[in-house]
Amino acid sequence: MKITVPDRILLLLTGLVASYQISVGIEGFSTLPMIAYSTAFGVLLIASLLLLILGFDLLDSPIVVIVSTIIPLSLAMGLVWQHLSNYRIPFLIFAIIGLFAIIVTRLIPIKNRLPLLTLVIVHGIAGLTIFLLPIFLVFNGSTSIGFILISVGGALIGLGGLFLALLKAGKPLLSREIIFRILPILLLLMTACFVAGFALV
Repeated sequence: MKITVPDRILLLLTGLVASYQISVGIEGFSTLPMIAYSTAFGVLLIASLLLLILGFDLLDSPIVVIVSTIIPLSLAMGLVWQHLSNYRIPFLIFAIIGLFAIIVTRLIPIKNRLPLLTLVIVHGIAGLTIFLLPIFLVFNGSTSIGFILISVGGALIGLGGLFLALLKAGKPLLSREIIFRILPILLLLMTACFVAGFALV
């Protein structure tokens, strides 16, 4: 599917917002959250620019699933490290094992449902962490109400990831054309929500 000028503009704006977060928005975080957030927004920046340059055909590569896993895992890792000190090491171990499992099941041809199951588990846990943890923190008074935008971003990244995962699995919820048409909008809205949420914490 051919990428349009509005798509390119949306992807460029996504890249600019992500680059702002990398350069300005992560100030004041401790070391591991800073690394985690920088990784997530750095991957998002590179992905946006590659889509802008190479078009939607890039999404047919198996590497896309691996790259798209890094973003929610890194964001979730940063949030857990900041706000759930008792779960830091267990979640770090989960993130490492989960990413390794995604890489193995994507690069080695496996004909059963293991690749899809692995993807659902890893993305599901990371996505639920991004979505639920900010809500919990807002309602117990640990952060300001603006931090709820992280949850909105988490819902959007989960939605986009679900569309792409099921499309790659041959069981799409929407047609390929519709998914590719709404993806740039989802990416921009998701990135803007994350950046605003971190700014309003």
